[in-house]
Amino acid sequence: MGADGQDGGDPERAPRRQLYGRSKGKALRAAQAARIDTLLPQVSLDLAALTPDPAALFPIRPERLVLEIGFGGGEHLAARAEAEPDTGFLGVEPFLNGVAKLLAAIETRGLTNVRLLRGDGRDVLAALPDGALDRVYLLYPDPWPKRRQRKRRIVDEAFLAALARVLKPGGEFRFATDIDDYAGWTLARIARQDGLVWTARTAEDWRRPWPDLHRTRYEEKALREGRVPGYFRFRRV
Repeated sequence: MGADGQDGGDPERAPRRQLYGRSKGKALRAAQAARIDTLLPQVSLDLAALTPDPAALFPIRPERLVLEIGFGGGEHLAARAEAEPDTGFLGVEPFLNGVAKLLAAIETRGLTNVRLLRGDGRDVLAALPDGALDRVYLLYPDPWPKRRQRKRRIVDEAFLAALARVLKPGGEFRFATDIDDYAGWTLARIARQDGLVWTARTAEDWRRPWPDLHRTRYEEKALREGRVPGYFRFRRV
């Protein structure tokens, strides 16, 4: 086992189980803590149940399945779930306070088509059967900008291979970042595998947000601070 918690060999292809970043922030308010205790068990994503039939996690069998990895405060996931009641949404986020915010949206909006996990999105990818998903979102992942930190980035060749496996043919991986280096990092790794292709034909295709994108707090902060996001769509071939 290497010093970074990986097995030997290609560090991007070896299993990488350590999850970096914060797991909790300021103390939860009473209502948030109550939802963690009572609502979270009702909407928790059961990894064991994913393998045979992920659609069976929902009270009404959804027409489509979508995964958002690292949903932050849940603004985008909740908005899409409300707009697409016939779609089942799987959300993964390690940050407890973000989970608490999404639970509040689930409760106030009466969302029944969301299942979530406080944890690592790679665990969900590993548990899903082949071709299970119609779409995967990865919005503004931690860029780990310092050179020595880049091995912590979730986007690597093993991650992309897992994405390609669980997406249906024609399914989409949608990735947004306001960090130019992370955009280039991701495009370079997409180019080295043949399961996903970049759909852009002109620069405007990745400069403009997707029509159904709901802005997150992080995106609004990036725009206020003058950082220009890129919106990338990759199709499963």
